[in-house]
Amino acid sequence: QVQLVESGGGLVQAGDSLRLSCAASGRTFSSYAMGWFRQAPGKEREFVAAIDWSSSSTYYLDSVKGRFTISRDNAKKTVYLQMNSLKTEDTAVYYCAAYGQYYSDYKDPKAMDYWGKGTLVTVSS
Repeated sequence: QVQLVESGGGLVQAGDSLRLSCAASGRTFSSYAMGWFRQAPGKEREFVAAIDWSSSSTYYLDSVKGRFTISRDNAKKTVYLQMNSLKTEDTAVYYCAAYGQYYSDYKDPKAMDYWGKGTLVTVSS
């Protein structure tokens, strides 16, 4: 069992930066690949970024490549999402999630076994 709690969201202006954190509980955190998803009002939840258990591989939504960076600290049981050059279209609730053992599409929310409750990021123009 893994419990996830996001923090770091807020209201910023376009061009600003934010760092989201996701604190995990559970002794097996380091064995999970982790991801960030987001959901804007009236839209489906979409994949943003993912990182494997050892931080050797990372994956990003095309529209955030070069602006967002996912990282993790297994000793602190925390995953981060550094978001730079924020745009108004990045406005959404951001969710941290842990991947299940088996999945075919890492961008599919159904690949995740555990979810946090989300943190709201609002980017104003």
